[in-house]
Amino acid sequence: MPDPDAPTGRRVRRISLGLPATAEGLEAAALRLRALWDDLLVGRYDPGAWGREPVATGSLHFASPAPPADPLEAFRAAFFADPRRRRRPAGSRTTWTAAYLPYLRRLLQHDVLGAPLTAARFLAVLESYPVGSRSRQQCAVALAAFARHQGVLLPADWSERAAGYGLHAARFRPLPADDRILALVEAIPNPGWRLAYGLMATYGLRNHEVFFCDLSALAPGGDRVLRVLPATKTGEHQVWPFRPEWVEAFDLLRLGREPAALPSVCTDLQRTTLQQVGRRVAEQFRRYGLPITPYDLRHAWAVRTIHIGLPDTVAARMMGHSVGIHTRTYHHWITRRDQQRAVDAALARERPGPATVEASPVPCA
Repeated sequence: MPDPDAPTGRRVRRISLGLPATAEGLEAAALRLRALWDDLLVGRYDPGAWGREPVATGSLHFASPAPPADPLEAFRAAFFADPRRRRRPAGSRTTWTAAYLPYLRRLLQHDVLGAPLTAARFLAVLESYPVGSRSRQQCAVALAAFARHQGVLLPADWSERAAGYGLHAARFRPLPADDRILALVEAIPNPGWRLAYGLMATYGLRNHEVFFCDLSALAPGGDRVLRVLPATKTGEHQVWPFRPEWVEAFDLLRLGREPAALPSVCTDLQRTTLQQVGRRVAEQFRRYGLPITPYDLRHAWAVRTIHIGLPDTVAARMMGHSVGIHTRTYHHWITRRDQQRAVDAALARERPGPATVEASPVPCA
């Protein structure tokens, strides 16, 4: 612990908690250490809160402050204090609101003051979500982070119980074919929303990313490679059009000349969130009676890159997520592609080469 009386601030003092040297004592010490670390992390460390009491041995005894009354608020403070999250505050707010808070509230909704947060309780919440669902995977991530913060040891097979994320066999549905995607734009009467639809179809953008892109590459002479801005959920990344001819088919070059041709949507992240912007897009799909969702366009873009043969690492980077998530989400199509490549290679090895005929020597005249 930093010594507040040291002129250089570099000396440390030993904290004696007065706990027994038992498994229970060690667990309690770990929780108190976490409380102190949280205070240091969020800049609210108060030396006076750790009162010193002299003891007979001449050492100093520090009384640990009581743990925060609200574990959710303490975890929230630590979440936003993470330097990685401070670099993308808007994305972090969306992640907290959409991917953490709902699952933590379900965990704590029946909380009673002083009731222990046991591993069984975490597991019961996880099991309340369907196997193979995205919500179950997100729940697993959120609860695992909260468990680490609270010092709760989760089952060793927690990752397996999370059961993955994406279009698994239990929830698999066919994605729209390319000609279907092209035809459905005719059902959108608003020119601005047609352009938004075209951007998602051509570049595989998330709902909110449509409104957080640098569209200058669509201007005359541009390379047509969009830059998704840092304020988005997963930060800055570049994305290429697949299929390139759709840039003209959806009249996306207009956006290089008139970025304001997109629908008027509030993008001031002091007044809205990325989640709310994305929800606005989904609402418009429903309003126009489209039989697909915005994420169907994104998934179709990803599958298109798989069929074309784009490396998974490159496609994952363009989509702004990890290779692990890319592989789990598109496992069905990636497996089919890789198996087809292996079959084609095996058939090529077995296929006989062209027949050759030896020419007979021509007799001399």
